[in-house]
Amino acid sequence: MLKSFPPVAGPQTRLLIIGSMPGEASLRAGEYYAYKYNQFWRIIFDVFENGRTPENYQDKRQVILKHGLGLWDTLAACRREGSLDSRITQQIPNDFPALFARYPAIHTLLFNGTAAFAFYKRAFGTPDKKFYRLPSTSPAHASRSYAEKLALWRAALEHK
Repeated sequence: MLKSFPPVAGPQTRLLIIGSMPGEASLRAGEYYAYKYNQFWRIIFDVFENGRTPENYQDKRQVILKHGLGLWDTLAACRREGSLDSRITQQIPNDFPALFARYPAIHTLLFNGTAAFAFYKRAFGTPDKKFYRLPSTSPAHASRSYAEKLALWRAALEHK
């Protein structure tokens, strides 16, 4: 079984970005969105840090928290060969009710791709918080340009 990471969240977290399950590169690195071709961190730093290059993972985490964001994955554990969400089986969801109780300022959920939303909905139903299904930042989701993804993510991230 593959196991996800603990949430990146704090008392000021208002928007929670929810992925499905870390890919192979992320699991090896022990970091969210570690695969070099995933556009997640580029989007975050373009929106909040004028496009500066992140220094390291600690820098990335600090930017997330500084801007009232949080990160977590729908799944706590699963089986999967490779990194594609379509290969995920035996899903075990994370405990979102406990997270929301611990961080009550979270009012909006941003789902990074359709699989993240589908896994969440299967486990918990439709969210009772404001939510957005955003295009995946994964390179496997290449049907939208970076500019299109950035515009959609920027609009959702501005709902802090």
